[in-house]
Amino acid sequence: QVQLVESGGGLVQAGDSLRLSCAASGRTFSSYYMGWFRQAPKKEREFVAAISWSGSSTRHADSVKGRFTISRDNAKNTVYLQMNSLKPEDTAVYYCAARSDTVLSAYPGHYDYWGQGTQVTVSS
Repeated sequence: QVQLVESGGGLVQAGDSLRLSCAASGRTFSSYYMGWFRQAPKKEREFVAAISWSGSSTRHADSVKGRFTISRDNAKNTVYLQMNSLKPEDTAVYYCAARSDTVLSAYPGHYDYWGQGTQVTVSS
């Protein structure tokens, strides 16, 4: 099993930046591909970004390319989501997820473990 805990969310103004963190415990963190998803009220859970176990490969949703960057620090068992130029439409609960496969998947059902989520609210 893997336990994931997100942090770093909050209330910010449009155009501001946030860095989300996801701390992992349990099995070896570097053995998992990691992803970030978000879910806004009345909307389905949406893929944001994913990263390979080495950090050498990443995938970002078109809606966040150029603004968000996923990264990981295996020595700290932590994955990050740097969010710049935030927009009101980025408002959502952001979830960290882990999967024991070697595909940078955008499908939530492919992920085995999930954190509790952290709220990001962007005001206009």
